[in-house]
Amino acid sequence: MSGFKLWWIEGAFAILLLLVPGNLGWGKEGHYATCKIAESFLTEEALKAVKELLPETAEGDLASVCSWPDEIKHRYNWRWTSELHYVDTPDFRCNYDYCRDCHDSSGVKDNCVTGAIYNYTEQLITGYNASNSAVNYNLTEALMFLSHYIGDVHQPLHVSFTSDEGGNTITVRWYKRKTNLHHVWDSDIIESAMKTFYDKDLDVMISAIEKNISDTWSNDISSWTNCTSGEEVCPDPWASESIKFACNYAYRNATPGTTLGDDYFLSRLPVVEMRLAQGGVRLAATLNRIFDSRPSIAHKLASFGNIQPTCQISSS
Repeated sequence: MSGFKLWWIEGAFAILLLLVPGNLGWGKEGHYATCKIAESFLTEEALKAVKELLPETAEGDLASVCSWPDEIKHRYNWRWTSELHYVDTPDFRCNYDYCRDCHDSSGVKDNCVTGAIYNYTEQLITGYNASNSAVNYNLTEALMFLSHYIGDVHQPLHVSFTSDEGGNTITVRWYKRKTNLHHVWDSDIIESAMKTFYDKDLDVMISAIEKNISDTWSNDISSWTNCTSGEEVCPDPWASESIKFACNYAYRNATPGTTLGDDYFLSRLPVVEMRLAQGGVRLAATLNRIFDSRPSIAHKLASFGNIQPTCQISSS
């Protein structure tokens, strides 16, 4: 596809890396929740494909490996993936534009979370059931990367301001504990919700979110899952949502040195729970479209090519 870089997987896939601790994205709980929600919305055909691609250690559970990209991103052979977890936007603009924003710190285009979502979607479309033996993608890794990055793009501070590194440089207190704003949204809000409302049980929290999906948000599911032109994946609108949530909720009343307590927690928790729900439902919808055997691979790729952003190269 024009203007789109394919990242080839470097090195052999090591199952032992699943056990390596690391700096997590949504936080391990958030990624687990996103993928567990997705599992409940997979079609029979997609669920079969997912289970075929998962490593044996996952025992058929996608959620158990959804934090794998966080766990390996600082290891030498995988450092190239570290900038695929987020996209930086200009400070205080509160909007996202793929052609302007999707690049890494060296300026390499398409190296950001939305670019990675396009990439691994294409790998799965091209590689699964492909008759061409020349296709050389590791589809197990592609599945785990895609599942993780769809979670990441729904965390508001993974689509946020460049200068504060997504809130990582904004030091705050979460109640009495010193932390940073990014960590508040990755983990602290979810962990506090588990302790306060869900008997310290993540499965109870996930069940409550799933109940909201079937009740409170049931009329929104169609708009959450549909891509405007019928393409397999559409991460750009999701990123646009995240930067707006970052400006309206994450950054608001959270200046350096602020103590964030009940007012912040209780007003931001509904946003976090909705973003977990949207991430899970959209991940399922994406996997359902990828593994739906009815459209041909050629048809899927033709549709995919139409929605991949084509950025004009400036002559200046």
